[in-house]
Formats: sequence, structure tokens, C-alpha cells
Amino acid sequence: MTTSLINYTLHLADSSLILGHRNSEWCGHGPILEQDIAITNISLDLIGQARNFYQYAAQLTNDQNGGNINEDGFAYFRNSEEFRNILLVELPKGDWAQTILRQFMFSSWQNLLFEKLQLSNDHQVSAITTKALKEIAYHLRWSSEWVIRLGDGTEESHMRMEKAINELWSYTEEFFIPANYELEVLNNGVGTDVSLLKVGWMQNVGKIFSEAGLIIPSVSTINTGGKEGRHTEYLHHLLTELQSVARAHPTATW
Repeated sequence: MTTSLINYTLHLADSSLILGHRNSEWCGHGPILEQDIAITNISLDLIGQARNFYQYAAQLTNDQNGGNINEDGFAYFRNSEEFRNILLVELPKGDWAQTILRQFMFSSWQNLLFEKLQLSNDHQVSAITTKALKEIAYHLRWSSEWVIRLGDGTEESHMRMEKAINELWSYTEEFFIPANYELEVLNNGVGTDVSLLKVGWMQNVGKIFSEAGLIIPSVSTINTGGKEGRHTEYLHHLLTELQSVARAHPTATW
């Protein structure tokens, strides 16, 4: 159980960290100052969530193995195949429409997931997710408003949203396909059945898409594997940048 719980906490941490890093690439490049600050704050929220999960994973790992790993060890000194994030978050940030759509789809899923996890019989998982839900509520509201604004905006903004949907939709099914460690923590009362989240997720996405004048696509292709460490080439390039300073100075303290 402990190994599965570690993998599970790393899955939650990695997904937040990688999306936080992707969103941080907009810092100083947002369409207007207010939204530049907003996406940067969302990045910080996600990285803060990741830190809490990494700290718990480190505690579990050290208790199990008698080691001395910390949150930095997980974030900066693992290779791409050791990461457990969903594939959606590692894709390039693309244009503003793609960034907005990804955040909306991710937050819609994360909100449903964390609502369930706050009832976890693991007190630490429950505490982390309960705290994060306040942030996620803002992320979801902000990204929903932007999806409607762009989808129901100009011909150009609508076209860009449609393009983003076509590029990202095939990655969303991974939300609802459980990895082995998700099944084990579910059986032990720690996790939740992610396959049951799809109905609520589709309802929320469908509602916002309807207001935005957007259509849910019919896509047969499903891209998965991130939860098990099978990633796109984009994650390797992202980690090369993210981890460069820590790996160049591995004994440094900050």
C-alpha cells in the first residue's frame, strides 16, 4: 500500500507542478497585464499544491526506506520516465486559447477529484485537497469565463478555441482511466474511482461549451500513459529547463 500511495501522491504532485511550469511560461507575455498576473498566480497555486504532495511523498518514502529525500529531490532529480503526471499538462503552452482550454479542462477534473479526496481516510491527502479546493474554485471560474469569452468572441478567437479543442481533446480521457496505484489506493479508502468523474466532467464542460458556442468533438483517438511514466518528448525538454539549476548545483541550499 505504501508504494502505491507514494506513486499516487507523486501523480497528483507531478500533474500540478508540470502545469504550473507550463503556465509560468506566460509570465511577462500575457495578453494584458491583469491576465498576465492571473495566470502567474494560478501557476503559483499549482506549484504550492505540488509542494504539499511532494512533502507528503517524501515523508512516506523516508518512513518506508529510511532515506532522506525531500520535495526538491522529487521535483529536480527524477527523469521523465519517473514522473506520473497526465500527458495533457506537459504539452506546449501553445497560444492563449490553448492555455485557457487546458486550464479549464484540468480544473474541471481536478475540482471533481479533490471534492472526493477531501473525504479520503488518509488525513494528509484530505487536508491537502481540502485546502487546494479554494484555489481550484477560482481557477475553474477564471478559465470558464475565458472559454466563453473566446468561444463567443470574434471569428478569430472562436477559430482558435476550436483548434485548441481538436488538439487537446484526445488527451482528456486519461483523466478517467485509473493506473494500478489509483486502483490500490481506492481499495484502501484513500483514493476515488476516477472513472466515475467523467459524467460530472462532461456535464460541466458541455455547459460551458454551450455558452461559448463550441461543440464537444467526436474523437476516437485516446492518448494515455503519463500516469505510468510513458511521456511525450515535450516533458524531457521541459524538465531539462526546470531542473537545470538544481542539477548544476546539486549540493546548494537556498
